[in-house]
Amino acid sequence: MNTRQTIQSQVLVVVGPTAIGKTELSLLLAERFGCEIVSVDSMQVYKYMDIGTAKVSLEERARIPHHLIDVVEPDAEYDAASFVRDALQAIEQIHRRGRVPLLTGGTGLYLRALIEGLSSGIGHFPEIREQLQQRMAMVGPHVLHEELALYDRYSAERIHVNDTHRLLRALEIYQATGKPWSEHILEHKEQKTARFSNILQIGLTCERDLLYQRIDLRTRLMLKSGLEEEVRRLIARGYSPQLKSMQSIGYRHMNNYLEGIWDMKETERLLARDTRRYAKRQYTWFAAIPELEWFEVQDQKKIRERIEKWMG
Repeated sequence: MNTRQTIQSQVLVVVGPTAIGKTELSLLLAERFGCEIVSVDSMQVYKYMDIGTAKVSLEERARIPHHLIDVVEPDAEYDAASFVRDALQAIEQIHRRGRVPLLTGGTGLYLRALIEGLSSGIGHFPEIREQLQQRMAMVGPHVLHEELALYDRYSAERIHVNDTHRLLRALEIYQATGKPWSEHILEHKEQKTARFSNILQIGLTCERDLLYQRIDLRTRLMLKSGLEEEVRRLIARGYSPQLKSMQSIGYRHMNNYLEGIWDMKETERLLARDTRRYAKRQYTWFAAIPELEWFEVQDQKKIRERIEKWMG
């Protein structure tokens, strides 16, 4: 499928921050409205990483067909371009079956790339990236993050200091092009073309205190459900703790525990804290999508009525 052609069939989107309750609601909506679910999650694409990604269970996947879950190995390169390619293919297949794709997840970058398109004008610059990686190994990510703030404040505000993959990419783009990543994105947005002509985008929200309580609960459940054993199995399979996938929230924390940097109490505290911070960044990403219609996650009746009206 051409990534620039307009898709006229219906596409439903339900997104929101981590732990808000997207999975449960999406399953109910999918059953009610005859949908198949397409995951919009940068971590659930990886095999063997189930607990730390809060992946839908096999039982839940048996209820409703799911796409873009368990598609690559943890050491594979997978980015927004890969997601757009795979998501468009899944959407086309779902439409052919006469069903409605329900895109749900928390990776705002992936959703925006799918809807707004990807900028094809920024290449990759391996020599610059290697130099940056060497510098990071010597001085640490905090120093590079401070440098990014000088060149590209907009990107620095949206890239966490521990998100080393995107931090390096932002610096790589600036050094190679002399222009901040945020300017490239702005220029591309001005040139974007419509892709979906019949799309309903729903954003889920709730009281911040309630969301944080849910995050704390999820953190405890992940640890009790065997996150440590999952990470040990990944390492035993030969997947390095330095992989991009293994440096994500949850896996990075458990690696630090296994290396003796933190005890379990500190691991739990920092995992919950960093997940809360991640939820804030997710809201920032979604706030930049003006077409999102926001609903309280508890207002399931209003959400159903909105979808029914849209479906006609």
